[in-house]
Amino acid sequence: MSRPAKHSLTLSGHRTSVSLEPEFWEAFREIAQTRDIALNALAAEIDAGRDPDTGLASAIRLFVLRHYRG
Repeated sequence: MSRPAKHSLTLSGHRTSVSLEPEFWEAFREIAQTRDIALNALAAEIDAGRDPDTGLASAIRLFVLRHYRG
């Protein structure tokens, strides 16, 4: 795996940065395209459903993992 890359997302009207490895960014984008949803909208869904003790980057990684395991 490569080093994490930081990207900006907009969640509920505010910008935030998330660092993920390029492979996770690619998989995350693929899932959004498959679901025909904007990347920011998918990130907002994940953000809204995550445990407050889990960081957004970790929540996205777990979402991607569950998607491909399911």
